[in-house]
Amino acid sequence: MFLLNHRLQFPNVEEADKDGLLAVGGDLSPERLMLAYRNGIFPWFNEDSLILWWSPDPRMVLFPEKVKISSSMQKVLRSGKFRLSWNTQFEKVIDACAVIKRKDQGGTWITPEMKKAYIRLHQQGFAKSVEVWEGELLVGGLYGIDLGHVFCGESMFSRSSNASKFAFIHLAKTLEEQNYKLIDCQVYTAHLKSLGAEEIPRKDFVEILKN
Repeated sequence: MFLLNHRLQFPNVEEADKDGLLAVGGDLSPERLMLAYRNGIFPWFNEDSLILWWSPDPRMVLFPEKVKISSSMQKVLRSGKFRLSWNTQFEKVIDACAVIKRKDQGGTWITPEMKKAYIRLHQQGFAKSVEVWEGELLVGGLYGIDLGHVFCGESMFSRSSNASKFAFIHLAKTLEEQNYKLIDCQVYTAHLKSLGAEEIPRKDFVEILKN
């Protein structure tokens, strides 16, 4: 386990343990966060914990052209039920992601400290959000870090059936049009797999980040 200090550095991701835990400590400064993402590392910790930095192997990713759209979701996309916006309500999206209850998850890892850090990254143009509206209500969305060729997804929320899928599918299609290489989904979930995400070796993921 690598203990970070004031120096702006991380160990090689190959030094992570079998669960993907790479380092402990440091801070959530924009400089450290962007260094982490550019090297395949992300923070994930509870409010009463030290900052934990992860780089799991394998890595869950979505190649944008492989996004799966079910027949029922095709109907939702055509229905006009939802409308989409980009980067207009970043703080509301991250707040919603923090409070939405999730199966098998007792609390949230999106602590006040994390919120402040990602809002700073949004102000600097690195953190982006996708918002889904039903009428005038914000009913879904997602946010993540935009590296220019890779989008590092952080969290999604939904207050209306299929709203987060609507955001994710539109994100994938837009990134495909812009020739992004992949969406980083971090770790496996059945929900992400149903949308077309897959696990790849960490070394392949890092190679994509570097090119």
